[in-house]
Amino acid sequence: MASTKKTLVYRGRPLRRKDNILYYGSMSDKYIIMMQIMTAKPVQPVEGAKTTEELNVATKVSVQLQLTDPAVKSRDRVVKKTEKSSLYSAMDVASIWLERALAKD
Repeated sequence: MASTKKTLVYRGRPLRRKDNILYYGSMSDKYIIMMQIMTAKPVQPVEGAKTTEELNVATKVSVQLQLTDPAVKSRDRVVKKTEKSSLYSAMDVASIWLERALAKD
């Protein structure tokens, strides 16, 4: 029996993670978002949580809107970039940038 692998989706677009880097969007589109977690801090779980382990929460995230064209040099692929203080605000900016960039074309 073949295993089915579910893809995480955020606002209708795929979201993938590799170590501390998150990719938002599809490589078949003209643009994609790359988010890199630069720093994180350990946070104690709230009382009553299912786990007692400390969780790492992102405190600095680099966000880049990039072209997916393989013919363009990697340093020239970055269209926009910013840094945010949480993953939530980084995802918010990422979804807006990607929607606007893909709507232009």
